[in-house]
Amino acid sequence: MFPPAFGPRIGYLCKYLKKAGWQPVVVTEYIEDKTFSFLAKELDVTYVNFYKASGTVFQYIEWLMVFLADFLLNYKDRKMTQVASKLLAQGGYSGILCSTYRTFPLPAAYQLSKRFQLPFIADTRDILEQYASTEYIAHSFRTFPFIDKFIIGVFKKKLLQGRNKALSAANYITTVSPWHVQIMSQFNYNVALIYNGFDPEIFYPEKIPTSQFRVTYTGRLLSLTTRDPQLLFEAIALLSQKNLIQPQDFRVQWYIDKTSKEILQQQANLYGVIEFMDFYNYVPAAEIPKILNRSSVLLQLANLASGKGPKGIMTTKLFESLAVEKPLLCVRSDESYLEKIINNAHAGLAARDVNQVYNFLYTYYQKWKEKGYTTIQINKAVVDQFSRRQQAKQFMDIFEKVV
Repeated sequence: MFPPAFGPRIGYLCKYLKKAGWQPVVVTEYIEDKTFSFLAKELDVTYVNFYKASGTVFQYIEWLMVFLADFLLNYKDRKMTQVASKLLAQGGYSGILCSTYRTFPLPAAYQLSKRFQLPFIADTRDILEQYASTEYIAHSFRTFPFIDKFIIGVFKKKLLQGRNKALSAANYITTVSPWHVQIMSQFNYNVALIYNGFDPEIFYPEKIPTSQFRVTYTGRLLSLTTRDPQLLFEAIALLSQKNLIQPQDFRVQWYIDKTSKEILQQQANLYGVIEFMDFYNYVPAAEIPKILNRSSVLLQLANLASGKGPKGIMTTKLFESLAVEKPLLCVRSDESYLEKIINNAHAGLAARDVNQVYNFLYTYYQKWKEKGYTTIQINKAVVDQFSRRQQAKQFMDIFEKVV
């Protein structure tokens, strides 16, 4: 994906490539989303629209038809190859960068690199191996559970075959965490770690007094197996039982989608803390810096990085939270690379038990009552390495190496 849809990694990269005098030309799937509209300006972008139907039933039928055509005939990659070929045939290009979260459009990039004799870099973000279950499937097939499971198994096998073939042929692979580097190194010797990050021109600390203590989360809750808020709800319940916090001035703000809201409401009711919750829809990305700076604690949801748990997940919102220098609370700690970054940055707490969350929230609640806002002394040397400007430099170094 690419802006205006949710595509911060490549959107910010193109912004800083242009600032450095490069000329990025983008071919991307069209997604009906305006979250990152401000990153789509003054860029050379061609959008390929695979979905045009309206109405729930027709949209599902169209999605299913595209899925089948893609599964059987590689339809989406063929279409992407066709569109990109018209641009590449004009000449003047130095290389191809393909950023993917599953497989598409890596096979297209691989074919284009062979056809036009151009170096090819694969940027892998949310790979299939990182998920605890099948959260990478956007829609249910709406058949019987055992049939759905079989279809997903076959689909996953095909995705991995296409992805791994392209990865093996790439001149370089870039990816987003040390765990991802380990996985990608199975397919290619040339693998570089380039984290997700924050734009320093947009995300910076501000001390803004607020009338309420606000714990803020922006993003999705794919599943409780991947992101589990249990320790947060338990700690709030304990603080409330001891009459140390009241709903009037202690709020948890969720900026989420409809499905995530339903999961969180159910869990909050289960732990008896629903009266502390506020639910909002997604907001444009341009509004996020103010929301973060008007918060008292910034929330990261995670889970233990075990064999069956999520692995290597470090979202953009982690680094944007670091940039505004607000206390960061991660529940539950992955006890892995995510915890290490939070600790190295002196950014807050990656919690392993409810007592840690209880003490963390109460400590910063008291600091908020004293000053009207909260802040934390981060390790700037650690945080600065996650700047989008620095990451664009990393990409440019790799481009120059392979070209």
